[in-house]
Amino acid sequence: MIRALHHLDLWVSDVATATGEWAWLLGELGWEMADESGDGTASWAHPDGTYFFLERSRDLVDEPHDRLRPGVNHLALTVEDRRTLDRMRAESSSHGWHELFADRYPHAGGERHTALFLESSEGFEVEVVLGD
Repeated sequence: MIRALHHLDLWVSDVATATGEWAWLLGELGWEMADESGDGTASWAHPDGTYFFLERSRDLVDEPHDRLRPGVNHLALTVEDRRTLDRMRAESSSHGWHELFADRYPHAGGERHTALFLESSEGFEVEVVLGD
């Protein structure tokens, strides 16, 4: 079966900070670090073959990321069980993530939708969704 998403390439301002944040988040979701070359890049691979690439490109325009501007608003990733979702919520701030919509956890996306919404230090939003 062909995977739906081949890869994701995320440009960041501070690779060291972003690598720490994303390594924790992706590791909790079963992704394995594939490369941290020290040349301003890092990558992770999911068991389904999808990979996530993080870099500070020479072509990067040094402006803060704003998920409310046209473009990608957020990334939604899945988690297998509620226990992991709750643990991620409890641990997220110590790994550089800020919880969004905390007053509506775990149903900020609606009563039939169980998810955790997080924001990285650079303003990238990730929705961690329970189930498929």
